[in-house]
Amino acid sequence: MKNIREILREGVDTRLGAGSGDKEPSSRGVVCQLCQDRGIVLEGEVAKPCTCMQQKKLENRFRYARMARSLMHCRFEQFNFEYYDSIANPSHRANAHKAYAAAREFVENCEARESAGLGLLFIGPVGSGKTFLAACIANALIERDKRVLFLVVPDLLDELRATFSNKGEFSEIDLLDTAREIPILVLDDLGAHNYTEWTRNRIYSIINFRLNQQLPTVITSNLSLEDMENYLGDRTTSRLLQMSRVFRLTCDQDIRLRKYQEREGLTKS
Repeated sequence: MKNIREILREGVDTRLGAGSGDKEPSSRGVVCQLCQDRGIVLEGEVAKPCTCMQQKKLENRFRYARMARSLMHCRFEQFNFEYYDSIANPSHRANAHKAYAAAREFVENCEARESAGLGLLFIGPVGSGKTFLAACIANALIERDKRVLFLVVPDLLDELRATFSNKGEFSEIDLLDTAREIPILVLDDLGAHNYTEWTRNRIYSIINFRLNQQLPTVITSNLSLEDMENYLGDRTTSRLLQMSRVFRLTCDQDIRLRKYQEREGLTKS
């Protein structure tokens, strides 16, 4: 009989979360619409593993690789352009349309071929919809049987550091290789963190490899391009620009705050 570690390694138990601290069976709805979280699908009378199993096996290399549940349900159809309406700054909505169109185009290109060339870099202030749009991309590609890894940068760096102090199953090289070689990578929240030379080198290693191998990457950041040079260094920023189409998302009010106000009935009628 397989032990828990073997089950996690193979991604067999679809009810065990690989991240977000969710270690209990889910009672909050089905995640995989294809297999209804059973792990298998039927083709006539033949049962075969669901494609979500490969995704779970991949995610299980990282404690926090799985998106938060609130992001798992993000879809392009839910993207609300009204949050970008502004009399004072009509460019908000125009920029949102450009970013949205680029995200949809990126998905179509990746469906045609995994090596889609240029990736996407969404920059803008906190609460401007960058992570939501990146999650829409990831979910759309996963539903189309593409291998996608969604990593939050601070969590990734914490996990890389943790490999030096524990006897876990995967080494730093294992984790770096996974992030470097995955066909489609999402790096969320490449923000104003306390980067050391060590963390800068790890981020550079991932970015540089993916640039050279022409592997598409989606990145979100609340840093301006100028600040990015200060935090990440010139060589990493230069490669990000070489491998990405850059889109800026802006709005008058933090969208998360606005959604809270709408939920609580605090907005003006």
